[in-house]
Amino acid sequence: MLMAHPALLRELVGEYEALQAVQTERGNREPSGPMIDVACALCISTGTCDVDAALIAAYHQLPGAQVHEDSLLAL
Repeated sequence: MLMAHPALLRELVGEYEALQAVQTERGNREPSGPMIDVACALCISTGTCDVDAALIAAYHQLPGAQVHEDSLLAL
């Protein structure tokens, strides 16, 4: 399987988290267009079909990641 470059993953995760923070701050429950675009890019980059799984996969693929919580992967 092809793996996304760590710099790309880091950028996508950062952008998604920033958009999510803005959305939460504004009290919106529906994702905005840019957030959907970043979520799709994350899913494609990690080979997943769900943004939560994509974020977990991205965290695991980033260099120096020390992610120990992977209980969501078993769902």
